[in-house]
Amino acid sequence: MDDAQRLADYLPVSYKNPTEQEYINFLWDAFNSNYQAGKYPFAFLSLHMLFMSFVYFKIWQIKCGCPGDFKLAMVGFAREVEKDILDATSPFALSLIGESQVFRFFKLIGMANSEIGRFTKIVKDRNDSAHANGNIYLRDQGNLDQKIVEMESCFELIQKATRSTVEKTYQTFLRNSPDSETREWPDEESQLQEVLIHQNYFSLEDIRVAQAWDTDSLRDAPGYEGMLTLATSLRRIHVQD
Repeated sequence: MDDAQRLADYLPVSYKNPTEQEYINFLWDAFNSNYQAGKYPFAFLSLHMLFMSFVYFKIWQIKCGCPGDFKLAMVGFAREVEKDILDATSPFALSLIGESQVFRFFKLIGMANSEIGRFTKIVKDRNDSAHANGNIYLRDQGNLDQKIVEMESCFELIQKATRSTVEKTYQTFLRNSPDSETREWPDEESQLQEVLIHQNYFSLEDIRVAQAWDTDSLRDAPGYEGMLTLATSLRRIHVQD
């Protein structure tokens, strides 16, 4: 159970609309209640849906951070699907793509087929659990806990692979936000919360990546002092564990 709760750090701190937040809360409630009741197959289904939501959020960050490469990766999809994904305003639009197929977008950030195969295995496990085949999948807590450990490893792998995407998003944010008179919000905290964290679906793990990024590479950029103030505020507002 504790291993599963740690996965919350990989999910967004805030969401663009209440429906998205309600959906994630519902999945956590479903996982916790089924786990405590010993309904392990249903707990696994809820956790799988949280994992896929995390996948969509990370692919969304790739879509926003590398729009050109992402658009090229859409070649081969049906025209309607391509348009719906490129015009989407929510990461959950990625659910239009088959679960096993959507993992292929991680190749844009250099993930190997062997790594992607681990994610596909989670989908296979979900199928084994969800189908009405007369078998009770994951009969005991120990088996589910093993699945949770494997899933946590996949969360960590994807988070590590998307580190450069998060850093690029953060760098772009700093370059666009040094002037309190021209940016969206005059105060640093609101600018960080609304423009960096909220709009980009940043998780606590993403925030930690941003906090660790070396702002010295921007020292010669216009508005560096304002960028440094924002970076200092991010470290102050979200104190690392």
